[in-house]
Amino acid sequence: MKSYGKLVGGLIAAWFVLAFSASAMHAFETGSQRVGLAVAVAALTPIIVFSVWFATSEQFRQFALSVNPRILTLMQTWRILGLVFVILEARKLLPAVFAFPAGYGDIAIGATAWFAALKLANPKRRNSFILWQSLGITDLIVAVSLGTTAVLISPHAPSMLPLTVLPLSLVPTFLVPLFMIFHVICIAQARMWRTAAADSRASGEPLRSVAV
Repeated sequence: MKSYGKLVGGLIAAWFVLAFSASAMHAFETGSQRVGLAVAVAALTPIIVFSVWFATSEQFRQFALSVNPRILTLMQTWRILGLVFVILEARKLLPAVFAFPAGYGDIAIGATAWFAALKLANPKRRNSFILWQSLGITDLIVAVSLGTTAVLISPHAPSMLPLTVLPLSLVPTFLVPLFMIFHVICIAQARMWRTAAADSRASGEPLRSVAV
């Protein structure tokens, strides 16, 4: 497990450097000043790699499921920085059709992450924990969908250019897929809590702590 931890940590670091370097070289900018194909590829590739690795490797799956869900959930606190989207909209630098749903959605998830981590991440509150994680995923999907279609929905609004250059280009190319992966892992862990609880009752042993 320790070797997997070092490997995954190294891959995340390399992923960040790659996303940062590509942004520094203006790889995500487009002539139309919209979120383009390069951003979509950068966002989807890590999720696809994780999904395939998780589905095909028993060892990696065990490692992912062993990570403390409270830590993964607390990491979502960073999403309170969605306030930046709202501020940029107020300065007419981002379209409202994207900034308000994405910004306020991220603020809501970031502000409640501590509660989800400390109060919901246990087998007794399994359904509430899964619901919160699902809301977090929904927020990310809505943000990405609106970010890619904003120019079509509101063609005369400010462009999505800030999301294609540093530092905000790291949001769709690094933070969004990373937070999405954290949500998926937490849901996978929570789905196992009921099974673990049932096994504990069947064996007559007290349920101590399941993946937390």
